[in-house]
Amino acid sequence: MTFMEQVELKVGEMNCAACSSAVEKALKKAPGVHSASVAFATGRATVIGSTLDGDSLAQIATDAGYPSEVIDAGIDPAALATEIETRQQKNAADWKRRAIIGVSIWAPFEGLHWYLYLQNIEASWAPWVMFFASTLSMILVGSGFFTSALAAAKRLQTNMDTLITIGAGAAYFFSLYIFIAKKVFDFDVGHPMYFMEAAALLAIISIGHWLEATSSAKAGSAIRELLKMQPDTAEVVAIDGSTTTIPTGEVGEGVRLLVRPGSRIPVDGIVVDGASEVDESIVTGEPLPVAKGLDDELIAGSMNTTGQLVLETTVDGRHTTVSRIAQLVTTAQSSKAGIQRLADTVSGIFVPIVLAIAAITVLCWSVAGSPGDGIVYAVTILVISCPCALGLATPMAVMVAAGESSLRGILVKDASSLELAGKTATVIFDKTGTLTLGKPVVETVETVGVISENELLAFAASVETPSEHPIAYAIVNEAKKRNIQIPAVSNFEASTGSGVHGQVNGQLVSVSKDNAATCQIELDGNVIGKITVTDEVRPEAKRTVQELQSFGITVHMLSGDRIETAQHVAAEVGIALENVHAEASPSDKTEIVSAMPRPSMMVGDGINDAAALAASDVGVAIASGTNVAMESASIIVPANNIEATVESIHIAKDTLVAIKQNLVFAFMYNVAAIPLAAFGMLGEHGPLIAAAAMGLSDITVIGNALRLKHKLRKRRMKSQ
Repeated sequence: MTFMEQVELKVGEMNCAACSSAVEKALKKAPGVHSASVAFATGRATVIGSTLDGDSLAQIATDAGYPSEVIDAGIDPAALATEIETRQQKNAADWKRRAIIGVSIWAPFEGLHWYLYLQNIEASWAPWVMFFASTLSMILVGSGFFTSALAAAKRLQTNMDTLITIGAGAAYFFSLYIFIAKKVFDFDVGHPMYFMEAAALLAIISIGHWLEATSSAKAGSAIRELLKMQPDTAEVVAIDGSTTTIPTGEVGEGVRLLVRPGSRIPVDGIVVDGASEVDESIVTGEPLPVAKGLDDELIAGSMNTTGQLVLETTVDGRHTTVSRIAQLVTTAQSSKAGIQRLADTVSGIFVPIVLAIAAITVLCWSVAGSPGDGIVYAVTILVISCPCALGLATPMAVMVAAGESSLRGILVKDASSLELAGKTATVIFDKTGTLTLGKPVVETVETVGVISENELLAFAASVETPSEHPIAYAIVNEAKKRNIQIPAVSNFEASTGSGVHGQVNGQLVSVSKDNAATCQIELDGNVIGKITVTDEVRPEAKRTVQELQSFGITVHMLSGDRIETAQHVAAEVGIALENVHAEASPSDKTEIVSAMPRPSMMVGDGINDAAALAASDVGVAIASGTNVAMESASIIVPANNIEATVESIHIAKDTLVAIKQNLVFAFMYNVAAIPLAAFGMLGEHGPLIAAAAMGLSDITVIGNALRLKHKLRKRRMKSQ
């Protein structure tokens, strides 16, 4: 098996979603690259492959027109949060500046142009003014588009900026030709000049990119919110007990840190001194604080509420749970669903087709005797067909969905999983630790003869007290719950396969397993009763199953337990008995999941169900805060709430609807508009109309993504 490695790059000078696609295309062509994803929101690229050379990959991205450098795969939360915020603010500010300059140049002179036109005023100075204004716009606003298009052309490729450059350039240089003909050679070409249409195109597109940059910052805010949950600094405890404050990113493994009441845990670790209650909702979703004492694990980003703690770090400050979560969200936001890959394919051939249609339009109108009209209509085609909205359709929705999911404790690793989750036909639950709590409890106590239930429990609990078996804990806890006095045991003996034995009040008591869930209790060799132990069902399990079934999803259950136990749990949560698969080994589980109707979703604990999780279309791990849980599935939900499985499907369905709406609108817009432009139905001012319409399409897509964000946030707030 080929070993796969990962390289992280910081990518600069990306102006829109189209730029990230251009970087991806360039990186995917590099030797050894299996996949590449670029997040426009964070300016990061993740490259996966074999025998990768980070410096070479960075150079490839740089040669593509986007200065890049290799960065550490580990995340310094404080530095990354600052970096993301700074980058997004700078990008939005740059486009705001371009938009303001563009509108400031275009709007007043466009108004002047229309005033003179409507008043039928022939002003000899007006063409000069329009020429200088348009030239200024081409230099100050258009330079970024022209640079991007030129970089693509050097790679023998086209991008969205290619259409903008050709459209604005054609309008400008066609107008320059008319201007020179009139002013220098005193020759009337018979067409108006389109200097202001060229300026309008650049101004309106800049406004669209400004809105895109602003909305991307909002969609990517989930990452910053996550990262800010981890403090910027940590208090390091020296051997003499003194403390020194250092940046969290500089904390090493095996270092002792002081965490004061009311402070967040800076780095993952183990308690070595003190006791407190800690709010771990950042990872587990559990709203109530958890008691922590000696040797208990602490998760970075969780809040220390009451007592003072000293912890010893188990990772360094750049590889904490918060960092891993942020990395997962970043990867998800930059990944692409199958529907987006289709859109990218269409978009990749769209630009050459549009250029061909524009050329044919010029040719046909020239043959008809109106070459000037043909050029005007061709410019209109180039402007109106710019596929910016198509490029934004999926990334904006995915960024919103991944970000909103993370705020619920649901971590989606990639867009493909999100897409498949929205189409799920079958959900398969592991039983133990998933539908159940994984903590055995006493279900029934059966006595023989005159002995009472409490007496039976007292005998059983007495000999089970020294045992560390989960069933022993269940019996002892049941006795304590009933306030039963547990007598002392002597001559305790545990025999593998035959149970436990001991002397209680001078009598020999034996507890042996009758089957997987039932224990037989003997007193001096005589059977005095049986205790049945079961795994307690999660309170939300039945509700979760019912909600999934309401979607039309078929629900199955896998278990290694005997059939009777599995069917009992299935009946309690509402799963049909014919959909129960009991006494299944890990390999059996994998085969069963592989044979399920697709798309399938497997829900397990992320540890012993790893193979079955991988065999499904969407693997959902019940998080435990461990690396195994993080790596074993494509979606991770809070450990205490399997209802998050339902919520992930809700989010996926809403996201798919938003993506399809965006794509349909973008495609329909271009399909309808191009013929109108080609046949001259938009008139001599078609380029201006096209620029306005294209800007409106971008705003519509962005608005739909923000509508999705509002919808998801509203549902989240309602559920809290």
